Amino acid sequence: MELSTISLQKDMEFYFAEDDLNRNLYYLNQLPTDPVDCNIFIKSDLVLSGLPWFLAAFSYLKCQELEHFNWREFEGKSLKKGAVIPLGTIPFASALTGERIALNLLQRASNISTFTQKFVEKAQKYKIEILDTRKTTPGLRALEKYAVRVGGGKNHRLGQTDMWMIKDNHKTFFGGIKKSLEFFNSMGNFYNPIELEVHNESELEEALSLGVRHIMLDNFSPELIRKVVGKKPPGVTFEVSGGITLDKLEDYLITGIDAISVGSLTYAAPAVDISFKYQKRK
Repeated sequence: MELSTISLQKDMEFYFAEDDLNRNLYYLNQLPTDPVDCNIFIKSDLVLSGLPWFLAAFSYLKCQELEHFNWREFEGKSLKKGAVIPLGTIPFASALTGERIALNLLQRASNISTFTQKFVEKAQKYKIEILDTRKTTPGLRALEKYAVRVGGGKNHRLGQTDMWMIKDNHKTFFGGIKKSLEFFNSMGNFYNPIELEVHNESELEEALSLGVRHIMLDNFSPELIRKVVGKKPPGVTFEVSGGITLDKLEDYLITGIDAISVGSLTYAAPAVDISFKYQKRK
């Protein structure tokens, strides 16, 4: 069993508990265990991701038959509608019990990877990174941020303490940029960087005067970004954020910007179509 599968076992405990099959043990005991041949059918063009989660669902059900499936051959690949991925043979009872959880996770990840790649393809010629946010589904953050990486994007931060991020609520509470910076600098984490969210040109000027190295230009118009991007000192990064959709992305692909963060990568990725089919061996 691969390390990626082992690390997901606790997640699978939660997902299968949510399915609540234990309340009908008679049904579970009556399910036939005849071997069935399993295939994944790709029903729309997509970037496939989430196979470690898909396989972990069946590993949780003790399907050792799929342990030798070479998922790396397909993970992260751009597949066309009509492609078929042969998985192997498992008991019917396991296929039926695991299919919805496994398929939901595979589809959710593939939605995000496919959507992320569309942003990345537009931004890469400008050498601008596409970042996700913490706007993820509770219980699915690891899956969703993994899917962003598979789609060519980068993770902004996995959790709140990976990087101190000063937002408008911090500035309001502590009494401005300077006092907010003082608080987070007092946390004493030697390697923890700080990113400051600014909302206008005046805040940007203050941030630069205080030596902030990572600055988020939040809800800046493309015109204002073009005006201020020339002020970026060496060693400072400018990240752009604020409701940037795929159809508006071109307006924000401005030389000098280092990254664009897009919350919709994880909360609004359009659905792709995948099915899991199996039939009794003859």
